[in-house]
Order: sequence, then C-alpha cells, then structure tokens
Amino acid sequence: MRFEEVANAHYKNLNENDRYILRRICADKEACRNLPIQGLADHCNVSRTTILRFAQKLGFEGYSAMKAFLAFEAQEIPQEETRDMTACLYADMEALREQVAPERTAPVCRLMAAASRIFVYGTGATQKEIAKEMQRMFMSLHKYLNLIDGEAELQNLLADLQPQDMLLLISFSGENAFLQDMVQKLAIRGVPYISMTSLSENFLAQHAKQALYIPITPVKTLQGEYYSTVLFFVAVDILMRRYIEYDRDMKQKDGSKYET
Repeated sequence: MRFEEVANAHYKNLNENDRYILRRICADKEACRNLPIQGLADHCNVSRTTILRFAQKLGFEGYSAMKAFLAFEAQEIPQEETRDMTACLYADMEALREQVAPERTAPVCRLMAAASRIFVYGTGATQKEIAKEMQRMFMSLHKYLNLIDGEAELQNLLADLQPQDMLLLISFSGENAFLQDMVQKLAIRGVPYISMTSLSENFLAQHAKQALYIPITPVKTLQGEYYSTVLFFVAVDILMRRYIEYDRDMKQKDGSKYET
C-alpha cells in the first residue's frame, strides 16, 4: 500500500492543517521522510503535536511509524537513474495485483450488485474507451452499464439520479475540475460513486465510496514523459472476473440458506 492510498482512505478525517501537511509531504517525500518530527513541523510551519496527530489520523501509532512507512515505500520504488522501461511496467503489473486483490474488489462488486442502475463516465478519449470496454465485458454477464458521453449529459442526468444508483468515474489524475463540482452535487443527492484513478493522492479517490487505484509509472522519452494506460484495461478485465466470482459466491450462499 502506498502512502497516497493511506492518505486517501483517511482524508475525510483530516482538517485543513492536516491536508496542508499531506500536500507538503506528497510534494517532496524524499526530503520529508528523512526529517525528524521537529524538522517536519518546521517544514510545514506547525507544531510537533500537530504532526503527531496527523500521523495518528492516518492510522499510524506515531510519527516514527509513519516515517518508517515512507522509508519502506521508498525502498520498493526504483530510483530514476536505475529505471528500465520494461521493468517499470512489470513493477506496475505486480502492484496492480495488490490493488485488485479479492478483499479490495469485493466492496466494489457489492456496490455494483446492489445498484439499481450503473453509469460510467470517463473524462477523456482514452478513459471513454476504458468505459466502453467495461460496458462490453459486463454486458456478457447481463449486467448493463450506461455510458455517459460527456459533461453536458452527466449534468442533465444528475437530477434523475437516486441513492440506489451508482456511478463509476474514470480519471487518470483524479483532479478533473468538472468532476470535483459534480462529486459535491452527488453527495447532496446521496448517490455513491466508485473512482478509478492512478495511484496518487487525488480528489476523486478521497471522496469516493470505493476507490480503485491503477499504478502508472511514467517513463521518459525524447518527447517527454509517457504514461501507459494498458493497466486500466487490465484492471477492468480483472474486475469483471472478480464480479463473476462474487456473484457465484452470493448465489451459493443463498442456496445454502434454502437448503437449511
């Protein structure tokens, strides 16, 4: 589990000071993980007590535990000068296995199974292709997903959404300005949503009912940084298989009830 994922899971417990500390750490984890508690407090212009409480709000016993977590995370991430393009993809594939483990996808499958209607929205051209592929896969299970083509369509749909419905929002960054506004409106109406974003500290994941994270390590090319999206498609395929397993298990449990 990455630090950003921990932060997103506890984001609702953080106040403005905590969120400022979080942004400072995520902006320069290499420097922050080597600082003593007073050093990080000075770096963030807060007290030692505030730093300690911040660590505890994230689920750590104290600052030392959070610092150790950051250090361990750093050991797992290849350094820039030693990165190999293919090795980066393999590392992301291995990290994806953890993100789509059964215990992490079960709550997503539970939401999908319980929803009266499921709507899927992707923020860009590639995200929309991911949404289409997801619709195609689940159609074979007679689970029908409704694609939302654009911002105007989602805006118009809002008034018709009910708490029994569910949205799946696909965004690489999780910081889409339109969706930030839409998420607040969904919350008012009590409509849950699942986010599918890169593995980072981001707005969509922080406010989602459930968050799916896709590891993406950029590689440098002559034209700049390249971000592969292939693992989003892989994650959708895995989610479909997890849903089949979840549905089968639920039917077996229901059958056992009738037998007894």
